[in-house]
Amino acid sequence: MTIERIIKKFQENNPDVDTTLLEKAFIFADLAHSGQLRKNGEPYIQHPLHTAYILAEIRADLPTVIAGILHDVPEDTDITIEEVEKEFGEEVAFLVKGVTKLGTIKYRGIERYRENLKKMFLAMSNDLRVIFIKFCDRLNNLRTLDSLPPEKRKRIAEETLEIYVPIAGLLGIGRLKWQMEDICFKHLHPDKYRNLEYEYEVEKKAERQQFFQKIKNILIPKLNETGIKYDIEVRFKHLYSIFKKMQEKDRRFNEIYDVFALRVIVTTIDDCYKVLGIIHTLWKPKSNRFKDYIAVPKPNGYRSLHTTIFGPEGKATEFQIRTKEMHEESIYGLPAHWYYKAQKNNYQQPSWVKEIVDIQKEITNTSEFVKSIKLDIFRDRIFIFSPRGDVFELPEKATPIDFAYAVHSKIGNKASGVMINDKLGRLDQELKNGDLVEIIIEKNRPYPNKDWLKFVKTKRARDRIKQYSKKSTFENFKKLIPKMNTKKSPH
Repeated sequence: MTIERIIKKFQENNPDVDTTLLEKAFIFADLAHSGQLRKNGEPYIQHPLHTAYILAEIRADLPTVIAGILHDVPEDTDITIEEVEKEFGEEVAFLVKGVTKLGTIKYRGIERYRENLKKMFLAMSNDLRVIFIKFCDRLNNLRTLDSLPPEKRKRIAEETLEIYVPIAGLLGIGRLKWQMEDICFKHLHPDKYRNLEYEYEVEKKAERQQFFQKIKNILIPKLNETGIKYDIEVRFKHLYSIFKKMQEKDRRFNEIYDVFALRVIVTTIDDCYKVLGIIHTLWKPKSNRFKDYIAVPKPNGYRSLHTTIFGPEGKATEFQIRTKEMHEESIYGLPAHWYYKAQKNNYQQPSWVKEIVDIQKEITNTSEFVKSIKLDIFRDRIFIFSPRGDVFELPEKATPIDFAYAVHSKIGNKASGVMINDKLGRLDQELKNGDLVEIIIEKNRPYPNKDWLKFVKTKRARDRIKQYSKKSTFENFKKLIPKMNTKKSPH
């Protein structure tokens, strides 16, 4: 990797930005790391350069890419963070310091491990760009895992799947997420990885290409008639996501039908819906496989139309339809979102970052903090609508009781029934993304049902139920005291 390649990649997306500081950062870091080697024998400077290149690929801003080059300088050399600040300014120093404070997340006893995780979660709440650097640093380390002993490889792969991958999903950085997943899969299950790779890459390749061509031959003339500007590409599921689906559904490879999708990229949102209409007139859609993530985006900001149709030979085929901006956001996540919003200076943190801060305020015990983060934050998220049109973000598999407490504690405490999409539902029912939920309350009911603890998914719901259940027990005990005092003593 060279600094010239990094500058070129950065300038592809930022042609008007002065990159003098990138060159300066390289000279500074190269001198600092002089004589240091990596485990695989290459000069150490290659690691920060690769980290910076990945950051440029995901459209990180200039201070973040500079910090990527410098991220190991204060930790692994004699140069201090103060010297970094003097040479590159306060913002770059803040990011480098954030990565340095994170240190290396390792299993050095479970308490030390949890303490490191807590550091990582809190670093995210200060500035997400610190996590972007940490992720790109981790991805480059994963790419050189072969030079490490087997036990160390296994540990790094496991902690990556447990911690880094879910956060990458929350940030919507698909490009980093799938690369990390596939490398970890390769090291944790080498035989399964090789078998799946053979089935996927070799056995079915020619058959798939013929099928795509049939679809395109039917679709392209219709799109050309409309004058819509479009690109069509094929999106393949990555090996780890296929493996996970096979495990979850207990299916063989040839029984997973959404291994690939055709992606149509257009100019405007209107064009997205026009293309959807054309596809549905050409082929019969599978009714339960349509998702409008443009009207209701995923919690990580992902936007697209998804539809599955019965294509040639009746074969189920998925289409994803989106604009170029949506497509780049789906690959690069929040950095791309910020890139597009830069002119408005509208850098908004996702709502789950605030949740991490709120949990930290409530929980001082590190073990409980990490457990709560994993349960509440790292689950896939869903959007639920109230009858008034308000949108509430909840973890996947959340129930109406979780929703009720998200609205207000009083609603949760008095919940007695639920309407889901205008139909009577159960209080322990799993909600789905986009559900319209109305909680039926019992006005005279002061306390929640303790049995709800068996199925609620969010920390807020659990805490409120426990809190009010204690009050209920105390109130009942107070009522009993006068009765006990009125009983005559047998003596």
